[in-house]
Amino acid sequence: MNVALFIAKRIYKGDKKNDKRVSSPAIRIAIAGIALGLAVMIVSVCIIVGFKKEVRAKVIGFGSHIQISAFESNETYEQTPIAVSDTILAQLKANPAISHVQEYISKPGIIKTDEDFMGVVLKGVSEDYDWQFFRKNLLEGNVIDANDTTSGNQAIISREIANKLQLKLGDDFTCYFVQEPVRARRFKITGIYETNFENYDKLYILTEKDVLARLNNWDDDMVSGIEVLVKDYDKLDETALDLYYDMSEHEDRLGNVFYARSIKEISPMIFNWLDLLDMNVWVILILMLVISGFTMISGLLIIILERTNMIGILKSMGARDFSIRKVFLYLSAFLIGQGMLWGNIIALIFCFIQYKWEILKLDPATYYLSAVPVDLNPFYLILLNMGTLIASLMMMIGPSYLVARITPAKSIQFE
Repeated sequence: MNVALFIAKRIYKGDKKNDKRVSSPAIRIAIAGIALGLAVMIVSVCIIVGFKKEVRAKVIGFGSHIQISAFESNETYEQTPIAVSDTILAQLKANPAISHVQEYISKPGIIKTDEDFMGVVLKGVSEDYDWQFFRKNLLEGNVIDANDTTSGNQAIISREIANKLQLKLGDDFTCYFVQEPVRARRFKITGIYETNFENYDKLYILTEKDVLARLNNWDDDMVSGIEVLVKDYDKLDETALDLYYDMSEHEDRLGNVFYARSIKEISPMIFNWLDLLDMNVWVILILMLVISGFTMISGLLIIILERTNMIGILKSMGARDFSIRKVFLYLSAFLIGQGMLWGNIIALIFCFIQYKWEILKLDPATYYLSAVPVDLNPFYLILLNMGTLIASLMMMIGPSYLVARITPAKSIQFE
């Protein structure tokens, strides 16, 4: 029989007749400290992970995980064309790390209306384009239908472009392309999207790849690049590096060498900023653990002082210091467990409410999101609970040594 555990349970549950359950204000504060600390840690991690996931999804939605283009392509939106063979496409699609492959053509242009004009980048896509991201962010209309021959040159614009140029769903607009000679095309708005990612919303218009290919006088196999989506984002760097070496060995019929870059290389400032957010999480976790630990240390010291008489009696009966320390460590574990239970309940309720009703709003112009995002990952939840339990119990070891300084002769007289 585990005597230390039995005594700890009796102290924790208390004597119903005499109502001596561990429930002093200091102990309640200690439990509240653990609950609040764990709740803050869970919510902080959920928000940071959700924020990074949402912002990352927006950048990837516009540019995919990996882009393959001509090696000598510059940083402008008028890229050097590459000729993509069926062999290259088949090789990419056969790669087990890749989930989807799609070709695109990008071309800068100027939209001119009766009242205003605006510089934009048209991104031409084909029937194999993955519309999942834009369907999620589509406000009006539909995505481009490659089989629709009645709508003319279809285009999906952002709400920001539509508002600035006073355009609406179903309207036509003329886009001019600066080349020799200058050309113009008329497009019909079949969809309006909004991602709240201003850098992209004010720039990109999606249309059909064939329209831009004809403007450039390109052959059927010529595109600006290939977009690649990977199955596992955590292996993006590894997959991008493998593709870099694989593609660098290929040369198309135009003499271009293929160049593969991950989205992290294309938009380094955004991803470096997202990586810095991890530091904020660590600061919050450490602060909350320290605060929770100190409240529990105070609570344990109070319990030991309140149970001085019991400690003296146990020592007079031959109990060793280590056995008595175990009693208070078990008791600490019960109190920490109670605090953790309430912490999880508070955090989960908050995350559910925020996920369902988005009560906390954000300024999209600053944070790229209209509401505080939450992403509840079971792995992080388990890790935080285990880390909190272990760290809190380790902090309890020091105060438990106070038991050794209590002598039976004086403690038995203590009231």
